[in-house]
Amino acid sequence: MALRLSREAFNHALKDLSKEYKIYAPIRLKEIGRFSETDVVRYGEISMVEEIVTDEKSHFSPKEILFPITQTLFYFTEEEYKEPKEDGKKIIIFLRPCDINGVKRLDQIFLQNGKDKDIYYECLREKVKFFMMECVEGFESCFCVSMDANKTENYAAAIRFGEELLLEVKDDGLMNIFQGLGKETNFTPEFIEENRVKVCLPDVNKITLELFEHEMWKEYSQRCIACGRCNFVCSTCSCWTMQDIFYDENKNNGERRRVWAGCHVDGFTDMAGGHGFRKNYGDRMRFKTMHKINDFKKRNGYHMCVGCGRCDDICPEYISFSNCINKVTKIVGEERKS
Repeated sequence: MALRLSREAFNHALKDLSKEYKIYAPIRLKEIGRFSETDVVRYGEISMVEEIVTDEKSHFSPKEILFPITQTLFYFTEEEYKEPKEDGKKIIIFLRPCDINGVKRLDQIFLQNGKDKDIYYECLREKVKFFMMECVEGFESCFCVSMDANKTENYAAAIRFGEELLLEVKDDGLMNIFQGLGKETNFTPEFIEENRVKVCLPDVNKITLELFEHEMWKEYSQRCIACGRCNFVCSTCSCWTMQDIFYDENKNNGERRRVWAGCHVDGFTDMAGGHGFRKNYGDRMRFKTMHKINDFKKRNGYHMCVGCGRCDDICPEYISFSNCINKVTKIVGEERKS
């Protein structure tokens, strides 16, 4: 079913949906950005279509809805533990094709990476329906086309924003909400076909140990400051650590949380006894890069990176991951010729 409907009609539908769903979309948060008096665009709950930021890339990905930055797994006392109460509402997320493909990577990691599923991720994931925001132009740092992440069919509904809204509804459960709110029309969402940034990917079968020891990684030892911003804005980074929080009122009571971690951050590889791997920042860049465009591809048949470009946007040292990939590809090509 495809409809042309007014913003007022769409807001009416959102009001009905909010009885059953929490609805998330990119929103503008005033004056809490990277620099003084700048805004940030990240995911938050909405009640009206006018709250959705459609003309800017969100600085953070929607993964924090499915994989929270900090998540209480259970509460404990001296004698027992219990899990938090589950929120009964389902979830709708407005997001672009690259981020839907990012969730595909998270699904692979949390649900299909071995015989056991991550039950905490699964509990949230099974509640989610995607409203795909049509994206035909992209943004300055995007390279989703190169990563084959510019298209998807995995959505409950697709939307084109304008003075009026065009909506394709594929989910049977949503059709009843939108039925009668607009005029039927012909609408099939379009996808971006070319980015300004182009990435050439290496042949993973041609990557050798020499690449891991190449001097190119020394550049990142000098430039990277290990802030971890690239990890945390990435739509596919999925590493986490555990924290036990003990309450001041009773040191025997508290909660266990899992918290985002990242391969660029100090302490990520620390072990008992004080030993740590990859203390050199260039080694961390190498580890992340080769995981995104080599290891994951060998295991699963597609690359982990989706080309959203958020890591390029957020880096305070202006390190470009897309440039890094192209450097790797050039080196692999040169090794193949030699």
